[in-house]
Amino acid sequence: MRLTRIAPWIAALHIALAQPCLAKQVDSGVPGMIFDHDVPVAMTDGEQLRVNIYRPEKSGRYPVLMLMGPYGKDTSMADAPAYKTSWAKLMAKYPDLCKESSCRYLRFEAPDPERWVADGYIVIHADVRGAGASPGVLDPFSPRETEDYATLITWAARQAWSSGRVGLLGTSFHAINQYQVAALQPEGLAAILPWEGAFDPYREIAYYGGILNVAWEFWWTHQVVPNQNGNAQTPLFDSINGGTDTGVPLAADALQQNRVDPVEAFAQHPFDDAYYRERTPDASRIEVPLLDVANWTDWSTAGYRFAASKDKWLRIQTGDHLTPFYSDEALALQKRFFDHFLKGLDNGWEKEPRVAVQVRRPNGTVWRSAAAWPLPGTHWQRYYLDAANASMAPGLEHLAAARKSYAGLGDGLTFTTQPFSEETEFTGPIGVRLWVGSSTADMDIFAALRLIDPQGRDVTFVGNSDPNVPLDLGYLRVSHRAVDRTRSTPYELFHPHVASEPMTPGQLYPVDVEFTEPTSIVIPRGYRLALTIQGQDFGYGPNANIVHADDYALPDAHHSGLFFAAHPNRSATLYGGTNTVATGGEHRSYLLLPRIAHR
Repeated sequence: MRLTRIAPWIAALHIALAQPCLAKQVDSGVPGMIFDHDVPVAMTDGEQLRVNIYRPEKSGRYPVLMLMGPYGKDTSMADAPAYKTSWAKLMAKYPDLCKESSCRYLRFEAPDPERWVADGYIVIHADVRGAGASPGVLDPFSPRETEDYATLITWAARQAWSSGRVGLLGTSFHAINQYQVAALQPEGLAAILPWEGAFDPYREIAYYGGILNVAWEFWWTHQVVPNQNGNAQTPLFDSINGGTDTGVPLAADALQQNRVDPVEAFAQHPFDDAYYRERTPDASRIEVPLLDVANWTDWSTAGYRFAASKDKWLRIQTGDHLTPFYSDEALALQKRFFDHFLKGLDNGWEKEPRVAVQVRRPNGTVWRSAAAWPLPGTHWQRYYLDAANASMAPGLEHLAAARKSYAGLGDGLTFTTQPFSEETEFTGPIGVRLWVGSSTADMDIFAALRLIDPQGRDVTFVGNSDPNVPLDLGYLRVSHRAVDRTRSTPYELFHPHVASEPMTPGQLYPVDVEFTEPTSIVIPRGYRLALTIQGQDFGYGPNANIVHADDYALPDAHHSGLFFAAHPNRSATLYGGTNTVATGGEHRSYLLLPRIAHR
């Protein structure tokens, strides 16, 4: 059952909403802005979540922007150890940011209330259940948490200072839960703007290609648990009242019982089962206007592709996880969208191109608009792999059969094109079809599409959560190789991930590597593409021969992207065998690329 549960809580919702706003006004220090701090709002089970409300001093009814997250609605980015690096990046990129606002209310991955209230919006920031000042069990993205969000939205829509129209805004966590709650269709929800948020909790969060993503343990331990309600030892500082804002202290065993570790839960659910289905939005019920902002290196075009909304737009950008959200250009975009759908302003938004992509080059980017995604006129081109000479090229359907083996926990194989003779663009979803075998009953495939400059150096790009990433990354646990053709396209195959099919050692199998995101690159003359296939996380070592796409400065090196698989389920015995890639003859292996023709 997907996120459609209306009946179980609708009666309780009416009871929960029959309450006034119990404001606790605090001097905001910002002319024209009223600040209601730690306002309790009852949920359908009687638990009270705490929200901060920032609203114009001038009386009236205003549209509401809302977000709900686990990071601390009162935790300043500038002072929190967990956000020190993010804050430094933000200040380095926008040194004048705090001249346009006091930045006193700027929170991690959240809009700055000061810059919205001044334009006639109310901003509401809630601590999720079990985090900050909100008591209860901390269980990220759970059905209970989504139901709480729906209750808050309708509560806000019914307040005397509200116009009755609520929009959702935020990045990452604050984008993921927008999709979830939109599927519940709460009263008052009028538009959503998920900025770089995952849509599919199994394929985009818990498991990449069927391989457990343990990167979330760092997120959980360093960014979420410190702000757990009742955590008296939190290092996070309450920027409003001083001290901490995590409620009544709880004993260590009570804290443990009051939280659900997501990575532990993921490990207990290795397949796309009911656990994920009840956390996956029913896209057919997402009907509100939608602006999906995605990133080439993680999260996510899926919301745009699957939502039933008639009024929906997609932007795919490059860059890091946080700073683009706070740019002046981003703020202007966000305001145009919400001015149109929350205020009803005739500002020409409806004429905005449905798709806009930031096309990457080795020396910069350029924006391009389109009417649809994938881009109209895309030509899907196969680059056939040749294990005999580690090459790949188009038009080689009749290659002679060849095989090449590699150690499952080693550096793998790399297939490289000849230098491109003319400038060539590839923008869109990509795919890799391989014929593979192993000496063991399973193998993991980690694929990296790389750009190589004329000097033989890897050109890397700033990624969502990594300063140096290749063009794209793909994954597949071969025992999860089954494909649901009814849910697939020629360029994106859908793996149901509902069962494990062991390999027979020595036998070859056709597999389609799973890429969570598309790619974009304009390849100059003389540059080459390379496809690396290996059995461990791809990354650039400390002595890697790399240059950065923007400034050609060597960044720090480690695994690439938002994913890594260092986990006990990666048995060295099972996943450290001798793996083989077969090419040519009856075993055509290829890279599928979205070529964009330019007249």
